Amino acid sequence: MRIVHLTPGTGTFHCGSCLRDNALIKALRVRKHDAIIVPLYLPLVTDGLSANPENAVQVGGISLYLTQKMPWFAYMPGFVHRFLNAPNRLRSAARRIGMTSATSLGEMTLGSLLGQDGRQWGEWRKLIAWLKTQPKPDVISLSNSLLTGLARSIATELGCKVVVSLQGEDGFLDALPEPYKQQCWDAMQANTEHVTTYIAPSRFYAEAMRPRLGATEAQMKIVPNGQDLNAFATADPDPNWPVVGYFARMIHGKGLTLLVDAFIELAKRNSVPRVKLKIGGASIPADDKYIKGLKAKLADAGLTQRVEWHPNVTFQEKVRFFRNLTVFSVPATCGEAFGLYAIEAIASGVPVVQPDHGAFPELIEATNAGILCKPDDLVSLADALEKVLTDHQQREQLVNAGIPAVREAYSAMRMAEQFEKVLAEA
Repeated sequence: MRIVHLTPGTGTFHCGSCLRDNALIKALRVRKHDAIIVPLYLPLVTDGLSANPENAVQVGGISLYLTQKMPWFAYMPGFVHRFLNAPNRLRSAARRIGMTSATSLGEMTLGSLLGQDGRQWGEWRKLIAWLKTQPKPDVISLSNSLLTGLARSIATELGCKVVVSLQGEDGFLDALPEPYKQQCWDAMQANTEHVTTYIAPSRFYAEAMRPRLGATEAQMKIVPNGQDLNAFATADPDPNWPVVGYFARMIHGKGLTLLVDAFIELAKRNSVPRVKLKIGGASIPADDKYIKGLKAKLADAGLTQRVEWHPNVTFQEKVRFFRNLTVFSVPATCGEAFGLYAIEAIASGVPVVQPDHGAFPELIEATNAGILCKPDDLVSLADALEKVLTDHQQREQLVNAGIPAVREAYSAMRMAEQFEKVLAEA
């Protein structure tokens, strides 16, 4: 099959969706499909082994923003758009992510979801025109449902089936101010008419999103996310310095505040002498104030020297990050659609402690590589971390069960095999 996968880039930092998309397209190409990934908004940030590095950003984030504010801007000469959307300028703009007002964010999201009826269509239509110049795809795959404003034109003008992956968009949409929140959900439901298939990464997320999208049971399929897990070496932590690890976006919503509080509680108990905390993941300037507050809290507890911070690391640095962890936790405050960071930790031989909601129960059931705690519960999280850190026999059992299970269930090739079946049905 010829598969064109459209995915937004981040420009400057790794995100789970970008890593998943890149791994998916690489695996589909290994399986002899003519699959390409086309970046939108900003350049992709991957593991350094891009699925097809020849494709440039087709719809630049700067031009989209200006077209939303001034629709006539879409008709400016091509050299103006090429100048503004050069990779270095897009990466510079990416550093301002998080500084956009909530109203502007709502306007931009709605403008995209409205498709032909939105103010951005002067820019999006150029993507449709470019796709018409390419060999006709059997399927066009959208990385997330925030791109479904394209579905009608893809289906009617290109005559292609539209398959849409779901990657946790509900949290973003629900955080938008009204009236944009409701208008965006209404637009997504309208776009469902032109979507052949939605692909959710977990049973939990399929059940959560199907009614919100107005999708039928036949439209909703489940394909767990995967990754090239062979890159992750088995951890070899120092038993004299046990380490609790966290690797995700450095924000409250991912449970970083809760984990810091649980770490302080562990240190007070002194049941795990010399326990350390290692924090890694994406961080943008808008997160600086929040992180500064956490560092002040740790300083007040006298624990500054026992905490390491590793923002915006490379893929290779992330692999090394997991090498000396004893236990891993990202106690997200809301139900996660998947949690790619959890399977990366498990593949590294690090047992996980995750809240009992979202997709985490499915991941733990499939891998037997961790334990669940009560969501948003400081004592429950601290107790679970303490148990894994002190019960060496249980920790070894979790590691031995987890590594082969996660490599079987959540490899990039397994994901591609299941994705391929869904595309064939479509």
